[in-house]
Amino acid sequence: MMHLPKDYLDDLLVRIAHHSCAIENNTITLSETISVLLYRMITNKVSVREFYEVENHRLAFNYVIENIDQELTISVIKEIHSLLLDRIHHERGRFKSQENTVVGANFQTVSPSDTFSRMNQWLQNLNDQIQKAKSSDDIILSVCSSHIEFERIHPYSDGNGRTGRLLMMHVLLQNQILPLVILKDNKQEYYQFLENQDATGFAAYAKATIEKEQQRYHAFMNSLPRE
Repeated sequence: MMHLPKDYLDDLLVRIAHHSCAIENNTITLSETISVLLYRMITNKVSVREFYEVENHRLAFNYVIENIDQELTISVIKEIHSLLLDRIHHERGRFKSQENTVVGANFQTVSPSDTFSRMNQWLQNLNDQIQKAKSSDDIILSVCSSHIEFERIHPYSDGNGRTGRLLMMHVLLQNQILPLVILKDNKQEYYQFLENQDATGFAAYAKATIEKEQQRYHAFMNSLPRE
């Protein structure tokens, strides 16, 4: 795995937690996210649920970083979801037991009875695509395409977006590519990629965003003390 300095990881955690939660309409600000995740301080106006949505990113993020060399499996996916939904949902870490839908979507999510088989097929397809990839661009396209499919399967009763975005981070880092942090300001564009199954457009957005992430990463690397 590439070297990820602690300061960069702290910065990445804060940004991923803030933007991923904000995409799901969490109202905690970036400065409040910093207070919660880095300084263990809670402002009075933060709701319990919104606090745990942010705080649980620490648990799930650390799990991803600590297990980045581990093969992505159904059990790993379930553990990431379980950590993200800790103290929030009684079905954390378990695939949905009832039908669900994506608000405003023009497609039907996979039924609970078909979810396990579809997720196994999803994982197999992703692994096959990654193995066949000949470049980082190929990997980014595969990750974006699989993310769209994951969100259309919608395997959990809650937390699908946050889980899916951390899964992208896992696969990208595992392949020596910096994570994709989807900004809350790009929420509508992101939703359009999902709605239209536009993997090519999503990959172009991802590539440009990851290039900016590389600049940020190198700035942290350059600030490390010289031996």
